[in-house]
Amino acid sequence: MQPTLDHPPPSLDHLPQSLVEDETLAAAGALRVAWARSNMPLLAGLRAEFERERPLAGRRIGMCLHVESKTGVLVEVLRAGGAEVVWTGSPATTDDGVAAALAGAAGIRVYARRRDSLADHHEHVERVLASGPDLLLDNGADLIAGCLRREDSRVTAATEETTSGANRLREELAGAVPFPVVVINDSPLKLLFENQHGIGPAVVDGFLRATNSLIAATTFAVVGYGSCGRSLARTLRALNAAVLVVERDPVRALEAAFEGMRVRDLAGALREAHVVITVTGRPGIVRREQLLGLRDGAMLANVGHFGTEIDVPALEALAVRRTEVSPHVTEYQLESGRTVRLLARGEMLNLSAASGHQIQIMDLGFALQAHSLRELARTPQGFVPGLQPVPAAIDRQLATEMLGTLPTVELGT
Repeated sequence: MQPTLDHPPPSLDHLPQSLVEDETLAAAGALRVAWARSNMPLLAGLRAEFERERPLAGRRIGMCLHVESKTGVLVEVLRAGGAEVVWTGSPATTDDGVAAALAGAAGIRVYARRRDSLADHHEHVERVLASGPDLLLDNGADLIAGCLRREDSRVTAATEETTSGANRLREELAGAVPFPVVVINDSPLKLLFENQHGIGPAVVDGFLRATNSLIAATTFAVVGYGSCGRSLARTLRALNAAVLVVERDPVRALEAAFEGMRVRDLAGALREAHVVITVTGRPGIVRREQLLGLRDGAMLANVGHFGTEIDVPALEALAVRRTEVSPHVTEYQLESGRTVRLLARGEMLNLSAASGHQIQIMDLGFALQAHSLRELARTPQGFVPGLQPVPAAIDRQLATEMLGTLPTVELGT
């Protein structure tokens, strides 16, 4: 596969204009995008630069990233830079109003609905790839994996947003990617700001909206103590929860122990915890045998990008009765008489039951995306095939700009 830009992007006549749930939701979605835009100063500055420079003119970006208001602002910036954008999201996290609002804009096609199944998602991914993009903005490596299977791919470079996607590229697709992939989640700035300070409060928000349940004096098991799991565990403990940590890496497990967390193996944590939340970025963490080890009445949730950390089909098969308690809580009664309460269908709790990371958090994360795509487009010689971090100069520039937006920071001239 030898990507080329010798020819303009192919016609989109063979694809649907867009595929969204309800076009009448566009006005409400546009208001949510406007609210996000008004609180994203880094992207506002980039948009002005992109309008002047047009660094993405003639480019078609295939995009797989949660369809919600903050991502909508990023798409507007990419459009301001001259790119066409063909966009899909992830099951259960789409804001149907935002999808409708952006699908009506020139140069943007959206294939995403909140009710989409995993099969629907895969069809949308194929539509994005069939549009003939030359740049990818990926989340979970679905687009990158798909383009490697296509003989007609024009892709010259990509970005990958998540730990889950980076794991997949380094393991399942190791050595197979013939073009540069900038892993946004490898940025020290993103790890510090988004993962350490964003994920914990966002997940707690999703838990509270889904369950209206008490956190203090409740035992939570956090499965995975990477940067996201660490943020969640610290946030829960600050709210007076009892926190158990499950972590297979002995260095991270030791770190958790020295930070005062109660470290357990998975079986022990499942027996003890009232709430179990997976934050590993890997599939098959809570399987059939683990489901049978949960305490009666336990709540089970996931924060990893893919809804495969919890084996939901196995839970369905074990259940003798299934009850939709609320929009984000499904109760399963097992043959033993015990119950398991699954939150947000096992999809990302912070986005399925709430609004995801805070707007200012994503302003920084999406500025990293936009900067990286601009550099991949205008200075491709500065990158090598395969995975690599965000260029350090971009990290430093955005850290400086972010400092200037914070009301608590005063810096001398």
